Amino acid sequence: MSGQAAETPRFEPAAGAAHESELTWLSTRALASRIASGKVSAREALTDHLARIDAVDPALNAIVTRDDEAAYAAAAAADESFSRGDRLGPLHGVPMTHKDTHDTAGLLTTYGSPLLAQNVPVRDSLIISRLRAAGVVTTGKSNVPEFAAGSHTFNPLFGTTVNPYDTSKSAAGSSGGAAAAIAAGIQASGDGSDMGGSLRTPGSFNNVVGMRPTNGRIPHALPGRPWAWLSQPGFLARTVGDVALLMSVGSGPAPGAPAARPEPGSVFDRPEFRYPFEHRPGAGLRGLRIGFSADLGGLLPVEAAVAEVVDRAAQSLAVGGGHVDAYAPDLRDADEVFRVTRAYDFAAQHGQRLRDHRDQLKDAIVWNTEMGLNLTVDDLVSAEAARGRLQGALEAFFGHYDLLVLTSSQVVPFDKDLEYPADIDGVQQEDYLQWMRAATIISATGCPAISVPAGFTRDGLPVGVQLVAAPGKDVELLLAAQAFEELTEHHLRRPPL
Repeated sequence: MSGQAAETPRFEPAAGAAHESELTWLSTRALASRIASGKVSAREALTDHLARIDAVDPALNAIVTRDDEAAYAAAAAADESFSRGDRLGPLHGVPMTHKDTHDTAGLLTTYGSPLLAQNVPVRDSLIISRLRAAGVVTTGKSNVPEFAAGSHTFNPLFGTTVNPYDTSKSAAGSSGGAAAAIAAGIQASGDGSDMGGSLRTPGSFNNVVGMRPTNGRIPHALPGRPWAWLSQPGFLARTVGDVALLMSVGSGPAPGAPAARPEPGSVFDRPEFRYPFEHRPGAGLRGLRIGFSADLGGLLPVEAAVAEVVDRAAQSLAVGGGHVDAYAPDLRDADEVFRVTRAYDFAAQHGQRLRDHRDQLKDAIVWNTEMGLNLTVDDLVSAEAARGRLQGALEAFFGHYDLLVLTSSQVVPFDKDLEYPADIDGVQQEDYLQWMRAATIISATGCPAISVPAGFTRDGLPVGVQLVAAPGKDVELLLAAQAFEELTEHHLRRPPL
C-alpha cells in the first residue's frame, strides 16, 4: 500500500454486469482490518465499492445520490493518515452510503421528497457524525420512501428500489435502499432507522441483519426532538458481528440527548464478535429461556410460506441449546401505543408541511399527520394507560424468559408495483400499517429487536426471524442472534445478480 496520490487502484471494474473482486463479500470488520494493516488502500476499497454500484445498482435503484469526487478526496486523506502513522478509527477508510433520511453535511439529503429535492445539510446527524469519526468514507445516499413513511421503498424523486433476490419484488423499507445495497455486495453494512420495522422488515426481505436497538442506545439529540422514542436509529449488515461493530461506534450518550442510555459504545466491543468462530457454534443460545411464537399467539395473520420458514427456526434455537417454549406475552395493547405515538410524531414532524404543502405529500403522510392533529386528550391518556399495561406484560414475560422469538415480517417480499399487501392469508388489511404489525407491535415495547436471516421460501424469497430481548439487553441479543446465524448460515446465500 502506498500513500502517493497517483497510485493506480489494484482492482479494476470487471467487464459485464456482475463485477466482483476479493473485497466484494468481505465483512466490514474484515475490510477495515485489511485497510488498517496496509493490505488494501482506502482508494482501492473505494474504487471497488463504486465499481460494484455501477455493475449492479442499475437493476436495483438502491443508491440515489453519489459524490465520487468528495469520496476520493476523503479516501486519499485516509491513505495519507495511514502513511503518517496516525491513530486510525475502527472503520478507517471503509466506503459507505448512508440512508437518505440521515443528514450528511455537504451531500444532498432529500428524504425522498420533492420538497427537499435541493436540500444540502450543513451538519451531520449524530449517527453519521459518529460513523465519519470512526473513519467511514461517505460515498452517497441510499433510497427511502418519502419521509420514510411506509415499509416499501419508492418515492417521486427516484422511483422504486427492488429486491436483489427477485427484482420484481419489494426491498421493503424504509431502509430498503440500504438493505438492497448490502445484500447485493455494494457494502457490507450501513445505517438506517426503525419506527415500525424499517430496519427489521428490509432485513427480512433482503436476507440481511437489521437491528432496532433499545430506546436511547443511539440517542436523538438537539436540535431535533431529543425526547422522541418510537423511531430509533440503527444498523443493517450481512452479519451480526458487523452490526455489533457499528453499534460500538454509533451508540452511547451525547450532549443534547437527555434520553440517552448511559453505557458507552464500547460495551459492544466483545471478543465474541471480533473472533466469532473461536467461541462457537451456538454458545450464545446455550441455556437461554426462549418464548417462541411466529404469530404472537394468534395475534398476527402470517402467510403460510413465512410461517413454514420461521417455524423451522425453533429447531435451530433448540439445537443451539436454548430451552424453547411455545409461548408469547399478551401484547394487544401495543397496537394502541404504536398508532397514537406514531400519529403524534407525524403531527410534530409534518404538521406545518401539511398546512403549507398538502398537495406535495403522499397520501400516507397526509393520513398519519391528520390522525395526529386530531388526537384528543382522551386519546393520549388512553395510550399512556395502554403503555403501562404493556410494560407490565413485558416485565412478567422477561421475568421468566430471556428471548421472545417471532416472525420479522408477516409476508414474503411482494410485487414492487404494490404500495402494500392488501391481505395476509385471507385477512384484509385495513390500512398500510396493518401488514407491518409483527414489527410495529415490538416497536411499541421499546425492546431491542433484531431480524436475522431464517431461510428461504420454496420460490427462493428470503424470510427473517425476529429475536427480542428485554430493554438494555442489546449485547445479549446480539450474542444470541450471532449464535443462530452461525448455526444456520442462511446469510451466506447470495442474490443471483
